[in-house]
Amino acid sequence: MKITAEQDLSCSEIEIIVRYPRKGYQVNRIVDFLQSLNMQIKCDIDNTERMINVSDIYYIESVDKKTFVYLEKDVYHTDFRLYQLKDKLKGSGFVQISKSCILNINTLESIKPLFNSRMEATLKNGEKVYINRNYLNGVKEMLRGDEKI
Repeated sequence: MKITAEQDLSCSEIEIIVRYPRKGYQVNRIVDFLQSLNMQIKCDIDNTERMINVSDIYYIESVDKKTFVYLEKDVYHTDFRLYQLKDKLKGSGFVQISKSCILNINTLESIKPLFNSRMEATLKNGEKVYINRNYLNGVKEMLRGDEKI
């Protein structure tokens, strides 16, 4: 892959052109990732609303009918339900890893097997989350590049 960046003072915004010999999984992932950089979701912390960039999210978890958004160091609450966020974030590198959790695959540092066909995922911030065996195939497909776009 060849990457070129050049400054053009006549531009009013950043423009990205992706050239490829044939469109495939890698091209789709690059385009989806770039589009996710502009995507935000409304969250709140300490009764203060904030718009959070999707690319900054490590994982999203539902606990007691409340949805929490985990960033590198902070945890926010959102009024969206987990299934709504799963649909909204489809194609942005998020994969469901349990009934109550979706993970940003771009924040994944490593995975190791546990008993009962579960996996432990270590994220770039050192936090650990668990991948339920029922969702393991979806994670493997995404990591291999077989994800249905």
